Amino acid sequence: MPTLPLPFDRDRILELTQEFPTPFYIYDEKAIRANARRLISAFGWCSNFRNHFAVKATPNPHLLEILADEGFGADCSSLPEILLAQSVGIDGEKIMFTSNDTPVSEFVYAKEAGAVLNLDDITHIQSVETHAGLPSLVSFRYNPGPLRQESGNAIIGNPEDAKYGLTRDQLFDGYRELKNRGVTRFGLHTMVVSNELNSNSFVETARMLFTLAVELSDTLDVRLEWVNLGGGIGIPYRPEDKAVDLESVGQGIEAAYNEIVVPGGLDPLGVLMENGRVVTGPYGYLVTTAIHQKKIYKDYVGVDACMANLMRPGMYGAYHHITVLGKEKAPHNTVVDVVGSLCENNDKFAIDRELPEIEQGDLLVIHDSGAHGHAMGFQYNAKLRSAELLLGADGAVRCIRRAETAADYFATLDHGPLDALVASTSN
Repeated sequence: MPTLPLPFDRDRILELTQEFPTPFYIYDEKAIRANARRLISAFGWCSNFRNHFAVKATPNPHLLEILADEGFGADCSSLPEILLAQSVGIDGEKIMFTSNDTPVSEFVYAKEAGAVLNLDDITHIQSVETHAGLPSLVSFRYNPGPLRQESGNAIIGNPEDAKYGLTRDQLFDGYRELKNRGVTRFGLHTMVVSNELNSNSFVETARMLFTLAVELSDTLDVRLEWVNLGGGIGIPYRPEDKAVDLESVGQGIEAAYNEIVVPGGLDPLGVLMENGRVVTGPYGYLVTTAIHQKKIYKDYVGVDACMANLMRPGMYGAYHHITVLGKEKAPHNTVVDVVGSLCENNDKFAIDRELPEIEQGDLLVIHDSGAHGHAMGFQYNAKLRSAELLLGADGAVRCIRRAETAADYFATLDHGPLDALVASTSN
């Protein structure tokens, strides 16, 4: 089993556990910055390129601040996510508000904040106009349905089965209606894959939107300011997986741009994306301690993290590589399930995984947890969400989110006896 690189070693983590008990997340600022710059560089040919970081992936303002500093915008799907973006200086049209089944109050706030309203349904036109007033710039989310059946994958599914976006006919009707209601600026968005490793998929998405941009111009005299290709660039969770070549993706999309957009008379056309996972995912780690061993019909290693800290394996059957710190070169001579303590049998980080022999107190690192990890945490079984730490570019580590306490868990209740019990546990 290959050894994956880490930005820390066992001694460093042991030192950190004196102040921050496991489990905790730790993110590598230096690597995140370098990766953000690489993505921007891959689209250096497009003067109007911007990646709107998918806030849902890692909704921590300290990480968003790093990405804002690197020139990213924010892709938001709720009011709190907009607030997170604004708190680090991402505002106005650097915020894409892409939401579905959206409360009117959130449309109102997004409009007042100057965010781009990326409408998920044609009926939202009337809703926004009635309650917030239509802004000068509006975008639609396009769902190609059966026209892109080959693009579906396990997480997002086939477009035809997805709840998101407008059909092709609705798209043309929608832009016509926007024009009739006085809207003068237009964008177009789609999101047809998630965690995709096939580079050609993103080029084909660009070709699809570039072609639509030309058709909209020719048939409706609607000139798009930009197309948003969505996100979905995956990461190699398994050691044998090959990472997406960002430079190749950028070059392929540039070729499609020169083939379709330029002769279509739409140059310059902005190209936006909303990648989250590929930006931070490989550079976040969940650190947990082995606390139990169990041998019944199978062998189990119990750790102090659980599915409430990282639900991807239990929810999707997703693979996350595991390193046992200090045993990187030890033989992988045991086969175990690595499990948490939830009262759910899918609370497993690994199933039948070959690992070095693990002893109580060993530190395990769960790789590629920097996106859709802490963000998807929950509190079933009254589990408390863990701390998040940042390994700074200068090598110093700081806490960017403290671990939850029992008082946090009960904060929204009003119950005197419970309050007294919680207070007694903190003394």
